[in-house]
Amino acid sequence: MLMIRAIIRPEKSSKVLTTLFEAGYPAVTKIPVVGRGKQRGIKIGDVTYDELPKEMLIVVVKDEDKDFAIKAIMESAITEPKGAFGDGKIFVTPVEEAYTISRGSKEL
Repeated sequence: MLMIRAIIRPEKSSKVLTTLFEAGYPAVTKIPVVGRGKQRGIKIGDVTYDELPKEMLIVVVKDEDKDFAIKAIMESAITEPKGAFGDGKIFVTPVEEAYTISRGSKEL
């Protein structure tokens, strides 16, 4: 299993969640976060905003579903037509174990 963490623009969150649901991934965790990328925030006039609002979506998928899930996220999170700074970042990490608390069982 793999954990995919996608940090995206808040206005793209609903579209990405819908896309994941329609692609067969209904179980998603959504967390409001703040941060900045390589461009170190955004400057408007004399004010620099270095903590920009984002959403972090977390989904766990089978190893063989990784590319499909990442493509679904990327296609629904990108700003049109070719993307822009601040569209987000996706991180993929292995999941060694997972347990369902209500059943007290280990996931495979």
